[in-house]
Amino acid sequence: MPRLFTALEIPRDAALSLSLLRGGLPGARWIDVENYHITLRFIGDVAGHIADDIANDLDRVRRPSFTLALSGVGAFGQKKPHAVWAGVTASPDMTALQAEIDRICHRMGIPADPRKFMPHVTLARLRNSSPLEVASYLSERGNFAATPFRVGRFVLMSSRDSVGGGPYIVEEAWPLLDTDMRSANRLESTSDASRIMR
Repeated sequence: MPRLFTALEIPRDAALSLSLLRGGLPGARWIDVENYHITLRFIGDVAGHIADDIANDLDRVRRPSFTLALSGVGAFGQKKPHAVWAGVTASPDMTALQAEIDRICHRMGIPADPRKFMPHVTLARLRNSSPLEVASYLSERGNFAATPFRVGRFVLMSSRDSVGGGPYIVEEAWPLLDTDMRSANRLESTSDASRIMR
C-alpha cells in the first residue's frame, strides 16, 4: 500500500542550488537531488479505491500557476535535531492551493495533519547530530537563496517503505492554470457579458 502525499516539484536549476547545501554536517543522511519536493498535504497509507477517489477530487482543482522562491535554511527539533531544510518564501497562491487540497482530504475523512503547514524542502535527515553542529551548519548557510521558479503543476506522490527520503514516485499530476489563459478567459467573459447587455 503506497504512502501518498501531494507536492510541488523542484525544477532542475533550483535543485542544483539546493544540492550545494549538501555536506559539512556529521550524522546527516542527504536527500537525493531528484527527491527534493515541497509537501502540500500528507495523506498517508490508503487503500487503492481511496487513492482513486482522492485523484478524482483533485481533478477538480482549478488554481493559477505561480512563482516560488527558496531562501534560508533551518532545522526541525531544537534539542534533538532530526532534519535540516531550505525555506520557501510566502506565496498566497501556494497557500490557497494547499488549503483547497486540505479541504478535499478533510471531506474524504482523511485525518488532519497535526502539524501546521510550513512549506520547506527537506535536505537531510539527521541521526545523532549535535545541536551545536546543526547551529554551525545553519549559520554558515543562512544567506541561501535560489532563483525564483514558476510552478506549473502539483502532483500526487507516493513513497515506498523506507526510512524516509525517497524514492518518491509521481502517481498523477495536475496542471495549474496559466495566468495568460486566465486573463483571456476574463476578457472572453467580459465580452460575453457586454453582448448580453446590448
